[in-house]
Amino acid sequence: MFTLEQIKQAYDKVQTESDFAIYIQELIHLGIKGYDTIVSDSRVVYYSDTDYEVSTDKKYEPLYIAPTGNKERFIECLVMHESGQTDYFTFCQQAAQCGIAKWRIDIIEMTCTYLTTAGDALIIEKIPT
Repeated sequence: MFTLEQIKQAYDKVQTESDFAIYIQELIHLGIKGYDTIVSDSRVVYYSDTDYEVSTDKKYEPLYIAPTGNKERFIECLVMHESGQTDYFTFCQQAAQCGIAKWRIDIIEMTCTYLTTAGDALIIEKIPT
């Protein structure tokens, strides 16, 4: 069983982009299969193959999630965020406005899937390693 403290210790070692692969390997070693970031409050839920999970605290007051996804607008927001044009909270607000309820990181497949409130995958990105 893994703890939030173990995850934090692994994350704190990430200083450069090249450290990310080591971080992922540490998460796998801890037994973590992936994690979900819940857009409404930025809580992160880490989970294993055995249905064990731990969750961080909420980071902000709940955001309203639009009931339908807007893929085209979300792609624009995602590109802006990935190029450093927005901060994390702004990106979360934009994601909520575009109907993104959460994003799921699958550390085995190395994908990031952006999901609507209905659980539909709006976008699936391959995570560079």
